Amino acid sequence: MDELDVRISELEPMRVASFHAFGPSPELDAAAKLVAWAKPKGYLDNPEKHRIFGFNNPNPSVGSPNYGYEFWIRIELDTEIEADVNVKEFEGGLYAITRSYGIENITATWMKLAEWVEDNSRYSYGTQEMLEEHVGPFPFEVSEDFTLDLYCSIRE
Repeated sequence: MDELDVRISELEPMRVASFHAFGPSPELDAAAKLVAWAKPKGYLDNPEKHRIFGFNNPNPSVGSPNYGYEFWIRIELDTEIEADVNVKEFEGGLYAITRSYGIENITATWMKLAEWVEDNSRYSYGTQEMLEEHVGPFPFEVSEDFTLDLYCSIRE
């Protein structure tokens, strides 16, 4: 296996606004919902303050082209939220994190990270969501420059 650059980090608890879609390309649909809500508020202008994470929800299943994808954007406790926006409290957790470059490499990089966790005698899988943090501008462009930090939930 190629050497994988993995760092271990505690992801802090955070309040998030959640945007979900289901279908054959739910990432794009959920991203459009997030952008429609966050862009007018200026939240996309400060990616360090308003970090964006995504994950499959539910995962793809054999025989169906449809699956779900959920995006989270970090918000402050005092953020006023419209009634149609779902807010969640994420309790944080311990993660093994690696970077993935290019849309075409996401699955392979996830598989390498999973193998890293399985081969590691110090850590095992945790119970939190497996997250993809968007690095760079949002909304994202599907290109070879597309970059994600992959967060695999772990425990000691």
